[in-house]
Parts: sequence; structure tokens; C-alpha cells
Amino acid sequence: MTTDAALDAPYELLTPDTAAAFLRSRPALAGRIDADDLRSVREIGDGNLNLVFILADGAGRGLVLKQALPYVRLVGPSWPLGPDRARHEAEALSLHGRLAPDLVPALLDYDPDRYVLAIEDLSDHSVWRTALNDGLRHDGAAEAMGRYVAAVAFGTSVLGMDAAERARTLASSVNPELCLITEDLVFTEPYVDAGRNSVLAANEPDAAELAADRTMVEAMGRAKWTFMTRAEALVHGDLHTGSVMVRATDGAQGPVDSAKAFDPEFAFYGPVAFDLGALWGNYVIAAARATALGDDDRAAWALGLCTRTWDAFEAEFRRVWTDGRVDPRMFGDDLREHLLATWRSEAWLFGAAKMTRRIVGLAKTTDIESLPPELREGAARGVLRTARRWVREHEGDSTPRRAEEVAGQLLGESATR
Repeated sequence: MTTDAALDAPYELLTPDTAAAFLRSRPALAGRIDADDLRSVREIGDGNLNLVFILADGAGRGLVLKQALPYVRLVGPSWPLGPDRARHEAEALSLHGRLAPDLVPALLDYDPDRYVLAIEDLSDHSVWRTALNDGLRHDGAAEAMGRYVAAVAFGTSVLGMDAAERARTLASSVNPELCLITEDLVFTEPYVDAGRNSVLAANEPDAAELAADRTMVEAMGRAKWTFMTRAEALVHGDLHTGSVMVRATDGAQGPVDSAKAFDPEFAFYGPVAFDLGALWGNYVIAAARATALGDDDRAAWALGLCTRTWDAFEAEFRRVWTDGRVDPRMFGDDLREHLLATWRSEAWLFGAAKMTRRIVGLAKTTDIESLPPELREGAARGVLRTARRWVREHEGDSTPRRAEEVAGQLLGESATR
């Protein structure tokens, strides 16, 4: 990388030419890859924040190097951002890896001076969003993510973690810069434009209606309050179909033998339902794409991922609850039922927040953006209408199946195919 920003960085940034020297400087990586026989160093560059390189040697061994830039890559040096987010990601990967070892990539090494993580290579996987956009089905991925969220929700909370360890973990995980990005981009700017919003001209009335919807704005204020004050567990913080890698058992699609959540640099102690809602909202976005393309069967399947994720989450949470509570004296089954009901309802709110920011705000999704404009108009409108309806119905029948029904109806009615 040769930009002025790279030259002015307060630490040395990786390039394809310096990757081998970096590997030689890290003893922990000596047996992982042959720095003297690198055959490929590929900078994938498709993220919003970081430098990411995929390396492979002559024996076919590989790993990923991920380095935090001192600014937001999506915007550039005009938006400075502290690189300590790399430490947050390393610590989250390490802890989540212990709790859900098959559901996150392995952390191989972390260099705190240059903010570089070395991570398990998942080149034999596909980004789930990309697979969904290509019309591929990976059954079992939604269930895997439900189990992942449950393992983290229980294992990093007061329910499953020693009080002293939790206090240390919470203090170390305070992540103000990245939390502020979420607070602004997810909960505020879709309704109070700070100059980063954009929509198709045909969707400008939809964005205006969204911002003028007092019920929606007030609900997002409550959701933002919950996000900022409810330190329940060390949540992923940015869990969506673009932060999940999937691998089918046999071929390009079908049942998965591996599904892993990656990029937990937004991890912080927050509400469990935030990760659930983020997944649900992205399933609706995937369904909006399928609806726009006229594939109603696929749209129904995508919406059904909400129930699949929730059912797996609930089953895993109930399982670990039975024997895993550090203090069952006061944390009885009545609390378990209260938590599950609360999180199920709050997932609607957080899902609504995630949907609107991906349509109106910065950092949109390829599910919608890669559609032709005449199809994108209806898909975007359907997602926004679903978000507004979810806010109004979340305190009633809060089952994911009802959320799917609402979304399916509105996406169909809004389609401009």
C-alpha cells in the first residue's frame, strides 16, 4: 500500500512485499506456514476498516493476516479510528473460541505493536452473503449461528462466568470508538441524516417517511438506550451474513460441515438480542433480493432462517442452563423464561435497526445494491416497511415465525419486478 495515509501511519503497514518478513518475526507462526516458500500473498481488500491478506505456501498451508488501519478504510484518512480494535478482536476471538470452538476461526497469533492478527485460513469456505446472493443454500448455517450466539450469551454473562473473570473481561472489552460507530450509523443517522445517507431517487419518499415516523424513531431511541446500557454478554457486535463463512459438506451448496462467525472487532458487553436481531435483519435483506428476482420459494426459505436461528439459540441456551450456571440459587428457571422472552422481542427491534441502516445509511449490502435499479427500488422499500412494522408488532406475537410472515407479506407487496 503506497498511499500518503499509509506512509504517515504511526506503525508499519503490511504489504505483499513485507508479509514474509513479518511472518519470520513471529515465532508463534513458524510451524504454520513457510515464510521462505510463499506462493501467494493476496490482499482481498473487501472490508470497511482493515487490511486483510491471504497467504499460502508451497505445501498448501495458509493463514490470514489482518491489520487494523488507523482510519476507516471505507471512508479514508478523513475518518480516523484507533487501531486498538485489533486487540478487541483478538480477545473476542480467543474467548469465543473457547466457548464455541468450531464456530469461529482460530486465532493463531496477535502482534500488539503493529495491530496484526494471524487467523485460520478459511479459503475453502465462502462468505455467506456472497453465497446467498448467488442463490446458494447452506442448510445448517443459521442453526450454527444460533448456537454460537447462545454459547457466548451464556458463557460470558453472569450466568456462566465467574464474577471476577467477568469483571476483568468487561473492563478489557470497553470499545468506545466502534460502539460509537454503531450508535451513530445504526440507531441515529437513518433518522437524523449526518450527510452519509443515500438512497435511489425513487426511494427518497420512503426514507423521508422513515425519518418522519415518530413510532419508529422513539423505538430506535429505546433500542439505542438498551444497546448502550445493557452489558449482558460479550456479543459479536456486527454479526451478519457478511461476517459468517460457510462450507458445504459436498459441493457448492447443501448441508454445511462448517459455519464460522468472523470479524468480531465490534465485540463489547451489550445486549444478547443485538446479535440475534442483526442476523434476522440480514435474512430479510436476503429475502428481499430473492423476492425482487422473482424467486418466492427462495425468499420464503431465507425468511425461515429467522426461526432456524432462534430455535437453535433457544435449545442451546436451555441446554447450557441446566448444568452451567455458576449460581443457581437465585438464577432459576423463571429468569431463563424471562430472558428468552425479552431477547425474542428485542430481536425484532434490533433487526429493524439493522435493516434501515443497510438501506438508508452508510455501508450498504450487496444483496440490494447489486440489483438493477428498477428492482432495487421495491426491495429497498419492502425492507424499510418491514422494519417499521416489526417495531409496531414486537410486543405482541414475538415469535420469529410471525416476524417472517410480516416480512414476506410486505416484501411481496413492495416488489417492483
